[in-house]
Amino acid sequence: MLLLGFASGLPLALSSGTLQAWLTVEGLDITTIGFFALAGLPYTFKFVWAPLADRFEPPLLRGRRRSWLLVTQLGLAVLCMAMATLDPKTSVAAVGACAVAIAFLSASQDIVFDAYRTDLLDERERGAGAAVSVLGYRLAMLVSGGLALIIADQWLGWPNMFRLMAALFGLMAVVTLWSPKPAPAEALRSDVRRELIGFAAMIGAGVASFWLLRQLPWHWLGSGRFADLAANTIALVIALVLALQAARRAGFPSFLAPWDAFFSRERAAWLLALIVLYKLGDAFAGSLSTSFLIRGAGFSPTEVGAVNKVLGLLATIVGALAGGAWLAKRPLYHSLMLFGLLQAVSNFGYWLISVLPKNYTLMATAIGFENLCGGMGTAAFVAFLMALTDRRFSAAQYALLSALAAVGRVYVGPVSGVMVAAFGWPAFFVFSVVAALPGLLLLAWLRPQVVALDRGARSPADERVDQGGGAAEARPRGV
Repeated sequence: MLLLGFASGLPLALSSGTLQAWLTVEGLDITTIGFFALAGLPYTFKFVWAPLADRFEPPLLRGRRRSWLLVTQLGLAVLCMAMATLDPKTSVAAVGACAVAIAFLSASQDIVFDAYRTDLLDERERGAGAAVSVLGYRLAMLVSGGLALIIADQWLGWPNMFRLMAALFGLMAVVTLWSPKPAPAEALRSDVRRELIGFAAMIGAGVASFWLLRQLPWHWLGSGRFADLAANTIALVIALVLALQAARRAGFPSFLAPWDAFFSRERAAWLLALIVLYKLGDAFAGSLSTSFLIRGAGFSPTEVGAVNKVLGLLATIVGALAGGAWLAKRPLYHSLMLFGLLQAVSNFGYWLISVLPKNYTLMATAIGFENLCGGMGTAAFVAFLMALTDRRFSAAQYALLSALAAVGRVYVGPVSGVMVAAFGWPAFFVFSVVAALPGLLLLAWLRPQVVALDRGARSPADERVDQGGGAAEARPRGV
């Protein structure tokens, strides 16, 4: 679990923060760098193909899930080797395509690894298995984030750094070959032809709808990249709705059943909106943090790698552990509200860096506090997603919810780049604080639903204590 968790976390930074640093060093304009956040789109749509990964398995390795793990890891190695041959100044489109492909295989590996962990571990092992896999994931982000920046800046250069990452993915494929086989699982009974037709109808309707919508005149939105982004977003939302309708008409059983089960909840759509909005302010502050520290604040890539990536990631780990300990004794709603407020306030640290002279202590303090609060917020947020997940459809529903959680992180990038170019860094970081408020207001409105989720996670022992007059608090499962 530790090594496969490492494999799961390794590609994330390569299509986000590390890629952003490379583009910044190569001199690309901030608006273009902001649009590169769209490379993370596969993380927001992974729920579309997650049911297929459940239903089908390549005949490469014996044992459920391991074949898909091997395919994704070898594919990531090939893509890193391809990235090493590209120059962002002359091949920006190819770099973007390669980044999207890395994100797609990374999201696919996440889907399969989550399912493999569930299949392999029995109930007594799940707590420890989840803990060490998360530790491996965070360590991998440290390697492909902060350490990769230092290696590229001080020793190997960017092409050789990507070749080193390719070699690590090759080693992870060896780990997959060595990994234990889960116990045989009952095969899904859905009709293969119906699954494939439903999937093809959904993808075809979505792509065709988006293409046709983009042929319409959108000049009423204005001109420029921001207007183009707005047009693409509107077209994408409409295309997604039409794709879901096509899936329902054609029949896509493994996709529709989890979706229908979730929407049987009270205020289900508002709960989905809360998932998108809860960490929106945090997403804004972090969307261009690497570019800001290098170009806006004047720190070197090595300094950013050592402080923003290494110290920041360690602070995130500490925050997540502290948040988990807090959640073990306190209600989910109160934890979400407290940590959400702390996330919002912590963004003022970046504002201070943007208005004060260059100062290493200020940078380390601001980044450490922001990531500490973000880690605590993440702990509560993951507990919230787990409480929302129906155990009958845990793999597909968790893929859907976690994909929605990535919407803010992906879509704020282009908006952030445009805002920084128009208003400057100080105004942008003040806005990142304001952007956190809608999620907190929605959380307050949905308090009865969140409290009900918390009660659903209470153990029999908690209920007995409460009936006896005690003051035990609900404990979210798995925290």
